[in-house]
Amino acid sequence: MKRQVRTRFAPSPTGYMHIGNLRTALYEYLVAKSMGGKFILRIEDTDQERLVEGATDVIYNTLKLCGMHHDEGPDIGGPYAPYVQSERKDTYKPFAEELVEKGHAYYCFCTKERLDQLRTECEAKNETFMYDRHCLSLSKAEIEEKLKSGVPYVIRQKMPREGVTSFEDAVYGTITIQNNMLEDQILLKSDGLPTYNFANVIDDHLMDITHVVRGSEYLSSTPKYNLLYQAFGWDIPVYIHLPLIIKPDGSKISKRKGDAGFEDLLKMGYLPEAIINYIALLGWSPDSNQEMFTLEELEKAFDITSISKSPAAFDIDKLKWFNAQYIRNMGPEEFHDLALPYLSEAVTNRNIDLKKVSKILQARTEVLTEIPSKVGFLNELCHYDLSIYVHKKMKTTLEIALSSLKAALSVLEETSEWTEEILHDKLINLAAKLEIKNGQMLWPVRTALSGWAVTPGGAIELADILGKDESVRRIKIGIERLEESL
Repeated sequence: MKRQVRTRFAPSPTGYMHIGNLRTALYEYLVAKSMGGKFILRIEDTDQERLVEGATDVIYNTLKLCGMHHDEGPDIGGPYAPYVQSERKDTYKPFAEELVEKGHAYYCFCTKERLDQLRTECEAKNETFMYDRHCLSLSKAEIEEKLKSGVPYVIRQKMPREGVTSFEDAVYGTITIQNNMLEDQILLKSDGLPTYNFANVIDDHLMDITHVVRGSEYLSSTPKYNLLYQAFGWDIPVYIHLPLIIKPDGSKISKRKGDAGFEDLLKMGYLPEAIINYIALLGWSPDSNQEMFTLEELEKAFDITSISKSPAAFDIDKLKWFNAQYIRNMGPEEFHDLALPYLSEAVTNRNIDLKKVSKILQARTEVLTEIPSKVGFLNELCHYDLSIYVHKKMKTTLEIALSSLKAALSVLEETSEWTEEILHDKLINLAAKLEIKNGQMLWPVRTALSGWAVTPGGAIELADILGKDESVRRIKIGIERLEESL
């Protein structure tokens, strides 16, 4: 009987979800869902020194915002609970001791001072540090005496010293590592907690994980895991190692270097859907030319064989393009709901209809945090340079601008119904009557209303938003200033 596909996302709660972690979670999710399997969340918190308070909530929140609902996990339970490694701490020691009995591991009583000295000596010789197996030669009686006396110890994996270890990876094919490059890694620490390398193997087996997805930086560690599986006589999972995500200049993405994580991108105004769509394509190519994918579409289209071996460049400009497409494609009400917090803070003029502002912003916004910088003119008319009335494409000059504003003022002052449709007809008909191009009428009006060279809307939209009294007042100011300069 064919086993059900089961993947797991097993982050450490360190308070930060970087792009590589998020892509790993996404691919774990897509591997499971594309093959009718289950996606498991497991919290790996055995490295107690790196834990950050509230970090587990960051993980839950990220998965929820991205729509990646796990089938089992600490918050919802499941048949393999608990799903937090620190709550499973009594699970690992018997397995480590079993390996000792089988001759695949051994007790190590070396002090930190001795290991530090060894490391210093290796550095002085410009050699890579590897444990010298000092405790491997201890007799059974010596070991029992030390254990009985309560001497602190760790349990180390006994690696083969000759030959090679090979394994198959779904992306990179056959990978072979020389066994003399494998250090006798620690499996169980002196505090009784397992190391990451040991715990994830034990938990993956006990939780019946069939596919392990992780970054390519773990390729060289995989033989260590396989030797553990073989020592226990367990089935080895399918390995799917993902290419690195790098910056456009080829350097690695790093929080320490100020590179944005998922929460940072949200604060910068990017939408979760756009982020997920973009990072899905960082290392995976669909069979078609399609670029825009919902999560549901990704579940159907995703295929392990289309994962690339080459590093993928994270380009913020490309992400911005995706974000803009998502903003354009959403309904007006949805965009308004997203824009409202930014508009409420940025627009202090309470006479402004913010829904109308959202309407003109939607097609002109790439990221939500741009919104405040686009609407400041609605609060007050700043002192502006009259040169912005002159526009070569619109064929406007200061003289034409003054003439157009005077004509527009007389028409707008007589306008009783103030709607976009009526304003459009009034100003376009006025331009035809004066035998000038539409731009020669609309550009001066837009400039007088905003005082900005670039605005999210045109003359008619801005007049409608500002209302009759404010629009007339601003046009009069424009006329006065133009008359003074001419």
